[in-house]
Amino acid sequence: MSQARARLGRWGCVTVLLLFTAVCCAVPVSNAIGAFVALQSGMRDDGGIAGGDVADIPARMLAAYKKAVQQVGKHVPACRGMRWPILAGIAKVESNHAIGRTIADNGDIRPKIYGVLLNGSGAGGNATVLPDTDGGTWDGTATGERAVGPFQFLPSTWSSVGKDGNGDRIADPHNADDAALGAAVYLCGKGRDLAQRSQLKAAIWQYNHSSEYVADVLGWIDQYTATAKDPGLKNVFGNVRTVIEGALSQRGVPYSWGGGNAGGPSYGTCCSPSGKTGTSIKGFDCSGLTLYAYAQAGVRLPRTAAAQAGVGRRIPASLGTAALEPGDLVFYAYAPGRDSTIYHVGIYAGSGQMINAARPGTAVRLDSVHAMSGYAGGARPL
Repeated sequence: MSQARARLGRWGCVTVLLLFTAVCCAVPVSNAIGAFVALQSGMRDDGGIAGGDVADIPARMLAAYKKAVQQVGKHVPACRGMRWPILAGIAKVESNHAIGRTIADNGDIRPKIYGVLLNGSGAGGNATVLPDTDGGTWDGTATGERAVGPFQFLPSTWSSVGKDGNGDRIADPHNADDAALGAAVYLCGKGRDLAQRSQLKAAIWQYNHSSEYVADVLGWIDQYTATAKDPGLKNVFGNVRTVIEGALSQRGVPYSWGGGNAGGPSYGTCCSPSGKTGTSIKGFDCSGLTLYAYAQAGVRLPRTAAAQAGVGRRIPASLGTAALEPGDLVFYAYAPGRDSTIYHVGIYAGSGQMINAARPGTAVRLDSVHAMSGYAGGARPL
């Protein structure tokens, strides 16, 4: 976060394109966890996105975000519009929700999460010398300053915004409840209305003075917001409703590379461009899910995402996602405009959401239609 913080280095995703017409491959997007997490624990974000069941957020962390939303009004009564997806967006970028750590019932996170020492050495991209302010109390060193905890607070900032979120009378940035509440207080400032996009952007900018960071966090907030609610189907009827309900009925089924057919989940094949195999996983990949959902309405689709783009009425990407209607297939390509490079497909559910089998390691879920890169339009088989 900011207050003279030097931003740590950040890796984007590098996807090696092995097959343009692959069944469904991993997402080549630039969202990435902070470098300090990779340096400290070897974790890596391969471009995955949040699930309809918020599959990428540990339950204990999600509970901390929701608790902080309930508590922040006690500390910043004038704050408006605070939502758990806002806190989740920050924590996703800062620490990948502390994934890989143990989170105790009381919220304590172990091992603790430390950023690089901000001593101007250049390590992790830092070029600013920040003197020690806490004697090593929170950051474990008296030789300088480093960011701490799942929300990566500098000790100097924590001293002014740190709050006790779990009721143990200690405000600890290494505790999920405390850190989430401190982040909520910091983002609220003196009383922002975070329902206003401009004020939300200002709050994120205050957290880290980087346009790239703001865009990254906003992207995650939008994705988590989309996954937090079910699509309304009251005005969806007939075969379209059958398709959407068929796809929604599979939420929680694991992703399996090459998995899924008209009959339902199946064991997949080997291997995805990232080397993931579906041979031991009974589930769906993206085009397996769409094939199954449309089969419920008696429509046979080809097996691959690229081939499915040739079914029904094509919806050009130039019309934007506003042209999509519930039940439409939604495509993503390495080179939008060239259907042979389509790498992913989902089913549009309305309200900016799609039903999605995103990538290895996830499950079928609701996602924002903006969750994947390279929007390549849609198709309307019905």
